[in-house]
Amino acid sequence: MTLLPFGVEWGCELAPPTPHPPPRRGLHTLYISPLKALAVDVRRNLLMPVEEMGLPIRIETRTGDTPSERKARQRVRPPHILLTTPESLSLLLSHEDSLLLFAGLKRVIIDEVHAFANSKRGDLLSLSLARLQKLSPQMQRVGLSATISDPDAYRAWLAPYGEIDAVRLVEGEPAADPDLQILLPEGRVPWSGHSGQYAVPQLIDEIGKNRTTLIFCNTRFLAEFIFQRLWDANDPKYAIGIHHGSLSVEARRKVEGAMAAGELKALVCTASLDLGVDWGDVDCVIQMGAPKGSSRLLQRIGRSNHRMDEPSKALLVPGNRFEYLEAQAAFDAVEEGVRDGEVFRPGGYDVLAQHVMACACAAPFNEAELLDEVRSAMPYSGLDAVTFGRVIEFVATGGYALKAYDKFRKLVPYGKGKDGAYPTPNLPRSIASTRASLSMHPCSTCASKMAVVWAGSKNISPRPCAPATASSSPAWRWRLKRSAIWI
Repeated sequence: MTLLPFGVEWGCELAPPTPHPPPRRGLHTLYISPLKALAVDVRRNLLMPVEEMGLPIRIETRTGDTPSERKARQRVRPPHILLTTPESLSLLLSHEDSLLLFAGLKRVIIDEVHAFANSKRGDLLSLSLARLQKLSPQMQRVGLSATISDPDAYRAWLAPYGEIDAVRLVEGEPAADPDLQILLPEGRVPWSGHSGQYAVPQLIDEIGKNRTTLIFCNTRFLAEFIFQRLWDANDPKYAIGIHHGSLSVEARRKVEGAMAAGELKALVCTASLDLGVDWGDVDCVIQMGAPKGSSRLLQRIGRSNHRMDEPSKALLVPGNRFEYLEAQAAFDAVEEGVRDGEVFRPGGYDVLAQHVMACACAAPFNEAELLDEVRSAMPYSGLDAVTFGRVIEFVATGGYALKAYDKFRKLVPYGKGKDGAYPTPNLPRSIASTRASLSMHPCSTCASKMAVVWAGSKNISPRPCAPATASSSPAWRWRLKRSAIWI
């Protein structure tokens, strides 16, 4: 399902079927996933057909694991398809060249949208989508998910200004019913504890019955603990690996490559692999401890026999006697097709303050226009001007607790430049390089436009911004205070 939005139309747009077509320049499609491993996996699956057909299409990832030199090159010479995460997208939008980078963007694909839509990651992504829509009005949004209980709520979240009718719902055919079981222990199940280590001998037997087994744990500690217990009991010498977010990039890539090549018999992992990663040789999933919800359990079950026509096989291993009740509840919910309910709440103001800073780093902006842009994001659709002004004030002064300290003043008064223009020195800037102690300055004498300006002891050649225009509502002009930046 993940590859469907790319489709034939995508290939024709980037590389028209002519004898020697020049590849389309600039960023065409942006793919956003909740997991770095999922972005890497999707890139690998996309490269196969692209290379087989000989298409001149460049596909790259941009996450926290991407080297800095590649990130810098992507801004100058962007790929046709960029696979990233919400956090990396927000940082990319904070660069001043983001206005040109995303001007020709045609499509944004949000995979596993249920994983972050109603969280603060979703707030950040929703604000980023609103910014992208402004930079590229023709942009199309696509959301993907296999485990949502209320599709209309996600349609409203995905649409600009919550216009649900602007989003078409496409429902796929249901997959085969999963083969789900709860482990029946051979010995005594403890009353306390959550590790499930009592079942390690049975896990070794289960690993031997399958080609590849994924063993999901709810925490990184539990993953390390179960991995060590499995190695201690690994008399058959099975190839068993471990994967979680605290491991180095090299270790994770090595394990992911071994899994894709079918070299591992079992892999102990956390939520770092429970969304959309497509390894066809996995024929059994084991959940250690309570699954914490039917939707989460279904996602993890789906890693087994990742095909529409084959049932996914999964085994629940409760950590103690009380977790048997939770495991049974999740089992019944899956059997009845019940999904966890999603609660959408207003967006967080801390996320909004971060987004305001990113906008200030990227380009001049008008407060009223930015408020309208923010309101187009569903989590902030009910944001009033007074509250938005308080967020701006917080970014300006650091709040009542910090406004006495100059280093926390993000906004301070700033006068006009020569000929009424407000200078914006042409220096590289982004949230990533300045978030430690970045300051912005308003100008009360300017009525409309906001500009980002750097100040400091160095001699800088100013660049004029658009002249001010009259406005009926109060507005601010912003500039960044370089003297407070620590890099």
